[in-house]
Amino acid sequence: MEEQHGSGREGGSAGGSAGGDPDGVDAARADAAQAEPAGAAAARADDARIAGELKALLQRTVQTLQETGARTEALGAFEARRRILGLRRDPVLANRGRVWRLGVLLLDAQGRLHTTGSVTRAVDPGRVTNQSERAELRRDDRRAAFQGTFERGDTVNFGTSEIALDIPALRAGEGMLALRGDTVLVRWSTLPGAGLTPLEPYLADRAALLVAPPP
Repeated sequence: MEEQHGSGREGGSAGGSAGGDPDGVDAARADAAQAEPAGAAAARADDARIAGELKALLQRTVQTLQETGARTEALGAFEARRRILGLRRDPVLANRGRVWRLGVLLLDAQGRLHTTGSVTRAVDPGRVTNQSERAELRRDDRRAAFQGTFERGDTVNFGTSEIALDIPALRAGEGMLALRGDTVLVRWSTLPGAGLTPLEPYLADRAALLVAPPP
């Protein structure tokens, strides 16, 4: 009987212990639930800081290039034209403003970055010479630029695309820019597998070359 009574005390103790465990688990879960939003808030704050620093970097670069009168190039984009009497017309190379060429990047006055794309000049395309197909395509590009609203002799960039500067796109790193830790990096070239280098010194070096090109 005493053994049975003692067994009952042990069972009661065990039952009390089992009853205490859920409370401890609930408390741990509550702590974790509170910690998770705090971590997410910290991550959002970091993302906002990085985005702000990138925007400030691009604005400083624009200011430097504007104050020094660095050479700009035209930014263009082909646009389809409305048919006349059912006849198809060649697309026109529309003027999209001015950009600075900084290595593998184009920077506009609003602080937006673009890929480099293709280049032509707004010059008289000359006569058809029946050369290679590639040469004739380049002549068509020159004619489109010459017939557009660009200044004569201007360098025109086309076939470009604006580079996404939002943090998710930078973290994905599938384009010309990538984010590693807190550092925004740029690819050395457009070739697959090109290496990465920090964006800030890259822009500083390219801006310096544009402001004071070597003799």
